[in-house]
Amino acid sequence: MGRFVHRIQALAIALGAPGLLLVAFLDSSILSLPEIADLLIIWMVTHHNARVALYVVSATIGSLIGCLLLFYIGRKGGEALVRRRFNSASVDRTLAAIRRHGVMAVLIPSLLPPPAPFKVFVLLAGGAGISASRFTLAIAVGRGARFLIEGLLALWYGERAMAFIRENGETVSLVVVVLLAVGFVGYMWWISAAARKSRQAL
Repeated sequence: MGRFVHRIQALAIALGAPGLLLVAFLDSSILSLPEIADLLIIWMVTHHNARVALYVVSATIGSLIGCLLLFYIGRKGGEALVRRRFNSASVDRTLAAIRRHGVMAVLIPSLLPPPAPFKVFVLLAGGAGISASRFTLAIAVGRGARFLIEGLLALWYGERAMAFIRENGETVSLVVVVLLAVGFVGYMWWISAAARKSRQAL
C-alpha cells in the first residue's frame, strides 16, 4: 500500500490540479488515502502560490464527486454495509444524529482533519433520506472551507503548514464550525423572515 500511495502522490504532483482532483476523488470514495490530498494542496500551493484557488477548487470538486459516489451507494443499501464494518450501537447514534441535525451532521465531519471519521457519515446520509442537493451543498461548503484553510496556511507557513494543522487542527476546525453554525442560523433566520413577509404580503 505504501508503494501505491507513493505512486499516486508522484502522479498527482506530475499532473498538478487534475492529479489533485483525482486523489481527492479516490480518498473520498473507494480508497483511504488519509492526509494525501491535504499534503498535496500544501505542497502545490507552497511551490505555486498563484494557483491556490485552482488547487482548492480542484480538491473540492474531486472530493465532492467521490462523496456523491458514496452517497448514492448509501442510497442503495449503505447502512447494511456500514453495520458489517462498525459497531451497531455507533451506527445507530450516527443515524440518529443525521436524522436530527440533517446536513449539519455531514458538514461538520467534512471539515475535520484526519483521522476524524467521515465516510460513515456520507454512506449513512444516503440511506437517511437527506436530499442530494442539500448533501452536495454541505460537502461543497465543508470541503471547500477545509481546503481553503489549508491553502491559506500554505501561503503563510509554507511546508510547515501540515505540522501546524496537526498541532492545532481541532482548534481551527472548531472555530470554522462555530462560524459556519452562526452563518447557518443566520441564513435560516433570513429564510424564515422572508417567508413571513411573503405571507403578510398575501
